[in-house]
Amino acid sequence: MFREKILVLSLFSIYCLSSAGKNKSFSALFAFGDSILDTGNNNRLLTLLKANYWPYGLKYDFKIPTGRFSSGRVFTDVVAEGLGIKRIVPAYRRMRRIKPDDLKTGVCFASGGSGIDDLTSGLHRVLSTEDQVRDFKKYLKQLKNETKKKKEMKDIISNAVFLVSRGNNDIGYFVSPARYMRLQSKDKYTSNLVFWTKTFLQDLYDLGARKFAVMGVLPAGCLPLHRFLFGEGFAWCNFIMNRLSVNFNTKLQIALIGYGVEESFKGAKFVYVDMYGSLMDIINHPKAYGFKEVKRSCCCMVNSIIPCRNPDEYVFYDFLHPTTKAYEVISKPLVHQMRKGLA
Repeated sequence: MFREKILVLSLFSIYCLSSAGKNKSFSALFAFGDSILDTGNNNRLLTLLKANYWPYGLKYDFKIPTGRFSSGRVFTDVVAEGLGIKRIVPAYRRMRRIKPDDLKTGVCFASGGSGIDDLTSGLHRVLSTEDQVRDFKKYLKQLKNETKKKKEMKDIISNAVFLVSRGNNDIGYFVSPARYMRLQSKDKYTSNLVFWTKTFLQDLYDLGARKFAVMGVLPAGCLPLHRFLFGEGFAWCNFIMNRLSVNFNTKLQIALIGYGVEESFKGAKFVYVDMYGSLMDIINHPKAYGFKEVKRSCCCMVNSIIPCRNPDEYVFYDFLHPTTKAYEVISKPLVHQMRKGLA
């Protein structure tokens, strides 16, 4: 009996130590970018791009729409939980007063409809890259008042994961006219997007960020809206849009490898998050992951005015955004990659 008690206590101690180690790997998570990560920052903006109404949030706690563009939690929340930080990441602009625990473990600055190109953000009347950096600076002042000690604040920021999703609204050039307004070729425009991304990452680096998980864009041509408009009524993905997505993702991936050895990013770590390949794998092999519908959305289109009964069977919840179940499926290997590359 005594040996059994000792064994139980030993196992419990090992569990506690491993759990603590898991939680201490990263201090916090900060999300920047677009609707893939937005947890409600658009709620108080004068924009049409909002998700704080029915039928969004059908799979969220108590079925409450929070401003997340999905059936429930978005990629920000899923990654934060996977990294052992917390289950829900609050939107910075949605909170009148940020709780001390949330200040120290991270918030979301992303805005649905935002782009790397400021023209994209301006056309959609949402938070631009500059706006999100400005909000982060305000957050740092709040964190400074809460922590009191400069070292504690520095440790939180330097050990935090900075999750970035940029380019989805810029790449959707059939919908967003930003590229045409700049009179640039597709190849030139994607190169500029990568350059502007570097400038944005440099701004965050200068404010103390050191661990970057930078997401590639989704397969734009396979999103329900673009299938409907340019894929003969959902029959297939739009090849041209997917090729543009790959063009940007390839350039971004190569650039991130280079940033890791640049003097201007000394001490920083970068991980490329392959959203394109992860989603395409599900789209090509839906049954292997438990999905039944990959072409049409669960809600919010002319053919799905009434939401589907079970969003977990769908890869996409609305015309552009994956379901929470899809995020959860693709996050498992991606979170492992983040943990390994940013540890």
